[in-house]
Amino acid sequence: MEGKDIINMFALHKKWVEAIGDEGEQLKLDEVDLRVFDLSDVLLEQSYLIDCTFDDLKLENVDFHSSLLASSTFINASLDQCDFYKSDLRYTDFSNCIIKNSRFSKGDCWEAAFNNACLVDCNLINVSFDLTDFRNARLENVDISVSTFKDTLLNGVTLKSIKGIEEAFFRSINIGTPEKPVLLEKEEARKWFLEKCEP
Repeated sequence: MEGKDIINMFALHKKWVEAIGDEGEQLKLDEVDLRVFDLSDVLLEQSYLIDCTFDDLKLENVDFHSSLLASSTFINASLDQCDFYKSDLRYTDFSNCIIKNSRFSKGDCWEAAFNNACLVDCNLINVSFDLTDFRNARLENVDISVSTFKDTLLNGVTLKSIKGIEEAFFRSINIGTPEKPVLLEKEEARKWFLEKCEP
């Protein structure tokens, strides 16, 4: 698929969103490297962007809400004021990302990777963090209220000013490694979170 075809698809998707599906066409891309496009003014909400590449990009005010981003990669990207509300982020890779002022609430982060990522001032309310990998990540001033943690990898994580620990659902967390898991369950997991969290 050529660049001009994709730019045309961006325009059709904008029309589709604005016409609430009556005109245009929903954006559906699979295995496309989006680093060659200027995404600053592209409407991406409610799109299907499966296994797409956003590595090393600087994205500001990009609205991905209600999108399917499964298996896409944002490695080494810088995200500011991006919206992933109600997005499907299963297997999405945010390793080494710097993510600020962004919203992930009601998203599905099943087996997503945030290795060495830094999340600051983010809304993580009501997110599914099943098997999510936060090893060596830094979470600062984020709200995890009513989010669910199950087999979540947290080895080496830094927690600072975390809101909503008492309201989160801790099924289990892994403070070991995938090869040698050290699982803490329910209240034991919450206690670890509370003790680990810096003010």
